Amino acid sequence: MTNEPATSPSRAVPGADEQATVASAVRQALERSGGWVGIAVAAAPTVAFVVANSLGGLTWAFIALAGSAPAAFGVHLARRESVRGAVLGLLLAAVCALVAAVAGEARAFFLVPTLLPAGWMLLFLGSVLVGRPLTGIALNRLAGGPRDWRHHTPLRRVYTATTWLAAGICFVNLVIRVVLYLTEQLAALAAVEVAVMPVPFALAAFTVAAARRAVRRSAAAGAIQ
Repeated sequence: MTNEPATSPSRAVPGADEQATVASAVRQALERSGGWVGIAVAAAPTVAFVVANSLGGLTWAFIALAGSAPAAFGVHLARRESVRGAVLGLLLAAVCALVAAVAGEARAFFLVPTLLPAGWMLLFLGSVLVGRPLTGIALNRLAGGPRDWRHHTPLRRVYTATTWLAAGICFVNLVIRVVLYLTEQLAALAAVEVAVMPVPFALAAFTVAAARRAVRRSAAAGAIQ
């Protein structure tokens, strides 16, 4: 399970000479997510919980989670993927299991992941309102932008637009999850959990590529003048 924000890539991003295209962003997002194998491993605890619950009830769901979550953690380490991401995934699975145990119902396992997009949406919107779009704060250094990027009109527009986009994605994510949670569609909630894994990295990769292109265009315009 994972709910990382759209501002946390730590390795592969588009190169300085790469065009800011949807295709390149998707490719970088898939790579950052660990590829199809990485996505499958990250999704394994959630899928195991839902399948075991449907077959044997909540107790068996906890047993399946107790076996699959540490196993997924070990695979992440064996693949030399981000230790931070692996630890966060393990902790989130533990928190979700605790909430489900306290509530005594399987759908509560998805309560925290359902509410997380609301928090991120408010954070993104708040950063725009105070004039410090979050994608710029998190990604400007990675994009190679100037320190005073808030006074750099093209860059500020890129970061503002992508922060608004991130807030919109969080809103859609929230609405879908709430509807599925209220109707107790556990399999669909698990599918959403898997589907959104590459989204934060895709948005971050696209933001970095767009910011670098804005910097290059500004530098070219200055050279011409």
